[in-house]
Amino acid sequence: MKLFSLGAILFSGLACAESWNGTLIDTMCKAKDAAGHTRQCAVGCAKGGYGLVLSDGKFVKLDEAGNAKALSALKASTRDKDLKAKVSGKMDGDVIQVESIDLAK
Repeated sequence: MKLFSLGAILFSGLACAESWNGTLIDTMCKAKDAAGHTRQCAVGCAKGGYGLVLSDGKFVKLDEAGNAKALSALKASTRDKDLKAKVSGKMDGDVIQVESIDLAK
């Protein structure tokens, strides 16, 4: 019975995760052309944090853990512009509590 309860709790936590697709950009440059924004600029502007520009133009900020994951993904990427990403996690107000970031290479 205890194993079933633990499994149900774990499953219910996973069921709440969502994902968003958009363009990864630093918060300092969110008002600029997201598709033309460069990886070099995003890495250089890391102090301000990151967010995702969704297809409807809405900008959604990432939490602190997400900012660290975004910076790591940007540094590992070879893509210079059009930084498309899939972010998984949970929305908390207007901030994504990031579980993972998959940045197109």
